[in-house]
Amino acid sequence: MAQNFENHAKIVPAFHYFVLPVLTINLGWSINRVAHHFSADAVISLLVAAALILLAFYGRLFALTVQDRVIRLEMQLRLQNLLPPDQRIRTPEFTVGQLVALRFASDAELPGLARRVLDEKLNDRKAIKKMIQNWQADLLRA
Repeated sequence: MAQNFENHAKIVPAFHYFVLPVLTINLGWSINRVAHHFSADAVISLLVAAALILLAFYGRLFALTVQDRVIRLEMQLRLQNLLPPDQRIRTPEFTVGQLVALRFASDAELPGLARRVLDEKLNDRKAIKKMIQNWQADLLRA
């Protein structure tokens, strides 16, 4: 199936449908144990459950942040190659969010979209992605 706006969100079944639910159930169970059977073991169990939730959250957040930094670099290089000189000097004006959204645009439509995003000060990633006519798949995402 070809990637497009409707199906581009990355879902990792083992993470999203197994790890997160199990960690959430564990946290709930640990809260229940502290509330109904208070003990040092129950408190330690709750702390470990909370730490595991935070570990999963931050692990995902760190990976996505690094991915966004790589996309920013990739898009800056791409823009330097595709934009006309008068537009190229505006490359530093792009936010990371704008660049992340624009990465799905084809080379042919990127200059026009880039100009529109800057001129209209568009920052909503979803709105920018919806403007893309010729979707370029990004299958190497975290």
